[in-house]
Amino acid sequence: MQSHERGHLVYAAGGVLAVHTERGTSIVPANRAAWTPAGFTHHHRAHGDTDMRIVFLAPSLARLLPDHPAVFLASGLAREVLLALTGPRDHDGAAPAYSRSARSRLLRVLVDELREAPEQPLHLPEPRDDRLRAIARMLQENPANNTPLAELGTTIGASTRTLSRLFRNELGMTFYEWRTQLRVYHALVLLADGHDTTQTAYACGWSNPSGFIAAFTALIGTTPGRHRTGRTGFDLSAGGRAWGRAVPQG
Repeated sequence: MQSHERGHLVYAAGGVLAVHTERGTSIVPANRAAWTPAGFTHHHRAHGDTDMRIVFLAPSLARLLPDHPAVFLASGLAREVLLALTGPRDHDGAAPAYSRSARSRLLRVLVDELREAPEQPLHLPEPRDDRLRAIARMLQENPANNTPLAELGTTIGASTRTLSRLFRNELGMTFYEWRTQLRVYHALVLLADGHDTTQTAYACGWSNPSGFIAAFTALIGTTPGRHRTGRTGFDLSAGGRAWGRAVPQG
């Protein structure tokens, strides 16, 4: 766990990242950028062979981005700026030695691009209520658990109406929306570890691959198969290894 005096962007040029804060987990598949404001305690976790890039922002630029953790789709221009600031794709050389004024201009372009990009629905909020936490633990341990909310409520001693209200008021979404996002997060991890679409669908609780493909595509913007084979040329069978570059804070 760590925190920084400056807000920072984490970019997944390849692989899948998760950024955990006290607010919840931001899921960062390839070509997304996760924003963590200054002062948020957090940690990163890589799934698959992950090419992680980090860019710190001065307060004058950070104030232009949300005051909460968020995930953005990186446009082609934003992606090239991130790669230019943090070094070449093949890691054979150091990041270009831009002058301070040139780096400032590139960072402003990057922030402008992200301000134009809609926030991605890839932030899974962390429940605070003990009853919701109990449900979250059950589903995190077994994403394929298809127990209806009413039965889960019976297990923890809360009514369906109470739990539905808590999900809306505390997490800003329905139980089924939250569970779908949780499952897609686990799906991204399984795909990064080399599982195919059918295996992943059943492991994450879908009764058939077509339902999984539809839900995954709605959240990620591409099918599981294209995401798995198209996001990177790395061998994704060796889970958990990450490498990356960071722009200095100065």
